[in-house]
Amino acid sequence: MKKVILGIAILFAMGSCQKSVDAKDFKTAYVDTNKLLEESTEAKDIKAKYESIAEEKGSRLKVEVEKLETEKNAFQVNAQKNGQAWAQQKYSELQQREQQLQYTQQALAQQIQGQHGVEMDSVVVKYKKIFKDYGKEKGYDYVFGTGEAATVLYAKDQYDITKEMIKLVNDKYTSEAKKEDKPAAKK
Repeated sequence: MKKVILGIAILFAMGSCQKSVDAKDFKTAYVDTNKLLEESTEAKDIKAKYESIAEEKGSRLKVEVEKLETEKNAFQVNAQKNGQAWAQQKYSELQQREQQLQYTQQALAQQIQGQHGVEMDSVVVKYKKIFKDYGKEKGYDYVFGTGEAATVLYAKDQYDITKEMIKLVNDKYTSEAKKEDKPAAKK
């Protein structure tokens, strides 16, 4: 709610400061940033990369969890046979291993999430530069972003340049990938 009020205040202030410029003189556009990040090839590649890493590392942990479950089942069968002292000691060991596996799973999830976040942040920084260059090249006075941190309360569809931006960032990403592949192919 504070963001909406702040946005309205900023728009009002901009409007009152621009008395000599007619609103029709402004060229504006907006980008749906959520859609851009969903459809951007680079963002999709990063997401797939970290899903693959999570799956690979998760499968290793899954083996350990299954092994622990097997030991738990064996414990239940052998608890009465081996006596109370053995059962208490073994139960304590199983609990410690289970807790350690949970810590490992949490640490892995945090590590993957952190690495993913760092890469996505660098993509956002790169895209902001692309937006700025694109806006200057096309002569826009303002290019707004919509999405989670929406700065547009209303916009006509004719001002939506999201598709153009998706194409632009995907083309730049593809051309960068080709540049990186060429030196590697020469080796």
